[in-house]
Order: sequence, then structure tokens, then C-alpha cells
Amino acid sequence: MRVNIVGRNMEVTSALREAIEDKIGKLDRYFNPDTEVNVTLSVEKERQKIEVTIPVKGRIIRSEQVSNDMYVSIDLVEEIIERQLKKYKNKIVDKKQSGGSFSKLFVENDYVEDEDVKIVRTKKFDIKPMYPEDACIQMELLGHSFFVFTNAETDQVNVVYKRKGDTYGLIEPEA
Repeated sequence: MRVNIVGRNMEVTSALREAIEDKIGKLDRYFNPDTEVNVTLSVEKERQKIEVTIPVKGRIIRSEQVSNDMYVSIDLVEEIIERQLKKYKNKIVDKKQSGGSFSKLFVENDYVEDEDVKIVRTKKFDIKPMYPEDACIQMELLGHSFFVFTNAETDQVNVVYKRKGDTYGLIEPEA
């Protein structure tokens, strides 16, 4: 497993690098040696944030943790990813391809799933063409954290979502 560490608004010290490689290295037993793990550290005021992204065969395993101590965030992010891997193992491992990016031990081991994903409500609504800025306004008026709409410029289904710090994100399909 290759761990790529990047710092935003901060310098990645050797102690931090060692702590990350130690903690994230525990996930090594789940992945093949050529699996790439992207770690981004950032500091905003008192917030110490770590983002870990692991792309594996058409899926992305991701966790983001924030605390006032980077070492606490590092501990939390490793626990969350390990829990995700065990909980969703049967859904993320493609048995037909022998697990792809995952280690043989992880693929062959059985983990007890906490519970299946349950859809408890379905909504249907008209998707009206609008600009992303208008979709953000509509999302705010509804009090939601995301909004699905047809982009008036591209005629494709897009999603706007509310981010931390009162900013917005736009999700659009690749061409």
C-alpha cells in the first residue's frame, strides 16, 4: 500500500508522517501492495482535519475527520475506514475479479454485517431546468443539504450540495 501525504495550510512534519504511516499502515492487511492511499491534512483555525481517499476498482473509500488535535483525527479516520471496510465488504469486493485491489486474506475472511442498507422512503418530483446558482437558492429555501436538478446550460442531471463554511459544491456527470 502506497500512502501519499499532502498538507494544506500546514507543513507535514516527520512525526505526523510517521503517525499517519503507522495508523493507515494498519489498513495494509485489507489491500494489495499496489493500492494507493491519498491523505490530505489541513488546518483551519482550531480545526485539524484529515481526509483519506482510497480509490478501488470503480469505488472510492473515503473518510474525513476533524478535531482540535491532528493525532486524534488520525486515530479516528483509521477506525472509520476499517469499520466501513468490514461493514460493506460484500458490497465493495467484486468476487468475479478476485477482489481486485483487496488482499486475498480480506476477500476470503467473513465479517458480520451490522445491517443491510435500507431505503425507507422514496420521493418523486419534477426536475426543472435551472442554473446551478438558482438550484442553490432553491436548496436553501427547502432547507436541504443537497438539491437535484437539470442544468439549463448542459441539459444534464446535476446535484448542488452545501459544504462546510457556507460554500456550495456542484456534482455533474463526466462526459
